Amino acid sequence: MLTKSEQRVWRVLSIILTISVGVFWWWGSRPLTVYQTQRLTTGDIEAVVAAIGTIKPRDSVDVGVQVSGQITHLYVKPGDTVDKGQLLAEVDARVLEAAVEAGRAELAMLKAQLEEHQAEKTLSEQKRRRQLWLFKNDSTPKEDLQTAEATLAIAQARVKQLQAHIQQTRSLLKADETRLSYSRIYAPMTGTVLSIAVKEGQTLNANYQTPPLLQIADLSTMRVQANVSEADIHHIHPGMPIRFNTLGNTGRVWKSKVGQIMPAPFKNDDDSSERLAVTYTVLFDVANSDGALMPGMTTEVDFVITSAKSVLLAPLAALSATSSNGELYLAQVLLPNGHTEQRQITAGRRDRLFTEVLTGLEPGEQLVIGTQAFARRWDSWW
Repeated sequence: MLTKSEQRVWRVLSIILTISVGVFWWWGSRPLTVYQTQRLTTGDIEAVVAAIGTIKPRDSVDVGVQVSGQITHLYVKPGDTVDKGQLLAEVDARVLEAAVEAGRAELAMLKAQLEEHQAEKTLSEQKRRRQLWLFKNDSTPKEDLQTAEATLAIAQARVKQLQAHIQQTRSLLKADETRLSYSRIYAPMTGTVLSIAVKEGQTLNANYQTPPLLQIADLSTMRVQANVSEADIHHIHPGMPIRFNTLGNTGRVWKSKVGQIMPAPFKNDDDSSERLAVTYTVLFDVANSDGALMPGMTTEVDFVITSAKSVLLAPLAALSATSSNGELYLAQVLLPNGHTEQRQITAGRRDRLFTEVLTGLEPGEQLVIGTQAFARRWDSWW
C-alpha cells in the first residue's frame, strides 16, 4: 500500500507527464520550415572561357630545293641548331657548272668579236672622213662617199648587234650562275631543324614544284593556336589575359595575352560539311627560353574574362535576377531571430557559381540557399 504522500507524488507526476505529452504533441504537430544557409564571406572570383589549343613555332620556314638533281651532302640532322647562312645541303652541280662554264666561254668569244667589229667600225669611220674630204675637194666621186657611209653603217649595226648579244648572254649566264648557287642550300634563319624530308643520294625534280628539303623554326618564342567555341568567342578580345598548361605538364602554368582573333571559322581538312561545332582560332605568343614547349603539344587554355580578389561573394543559386543586365538580384537573408528578410542587392563580376556583392549584404550574414517545409515538426526527424 502506498502512503498518502506517495500517492500525491504519483498524481503530480501523472499530471506533469500528461501536460508534457500534450505540449510535445502540440509542438511536434506544428509546421516547420528548415532553412539551408551559407555565411557570406570574402573570396576571389574568376570567370574563364576554356579551350583546347596546339603549340606551333611563331617563326618557321620550309626550306626547299629550286634545282633538280641528286642530294650529295646533308650537313644537318633533326634537332640541330643552325645559324642564318649556314650550309645545310648540296645538290649535284656538275651539269649546272658545265652550263656556267659554257656561258662564260660564249661571253668571252662575243667580247672578242665585239673588239673585232669595233676595230672595223673605227676603220670605216676613218674611210668615211677621208672620202668626205676628197668629195668636198672634187677628188672622188659621190658613189665612193656613199659606199664609205654604207660600210660605216653596217659596222655600227654589227657592233650594236654584238652588244645586244653580249647582254643577252650575260643575262643567261647570270641565270645559270643563280641556278648553280641554288645547288648549295643555306639556312634562311637561325633556329632548330625540326624535320628533314630527304636523304643523301635522293634525286629531286624541281620542274613542277619546289621539293621540300627540311623545316627550320625558332623555338625561343612559341605560338598557341586555340580553338574557341562560337558560343564563347564574343567574350574574347585582344589583350585579354590567358593562362594555359600542357597535357604532359599540368603542374606548370604559362601566362600570356590574346594577340589575334582570326575572323573566319577554323576549318580542319578532316571536317565535313555536316560538322556541328563551329570554332574560331585565337592566337597568342609565349616565351620558351627553357625549351619546355615543343611543337605539336596540346594545351588546355583558360581565357580570363574577369577576376577580383577579396570581394564579398554570394552563390548565384540563391539569387533571383530582377534586371536584364544581370546587375540587380533579390536575396533572402536569415535574421538572428529566425525570421527571413528579402534584400535587393547590386552584383558585380561573376563566374559560374558566385557573384560579387556590391551593395545589399554584409559579411557574416546568413544567405538562404534552400528551404524545406514540413507539415509537422516531427517529420523533420526522419
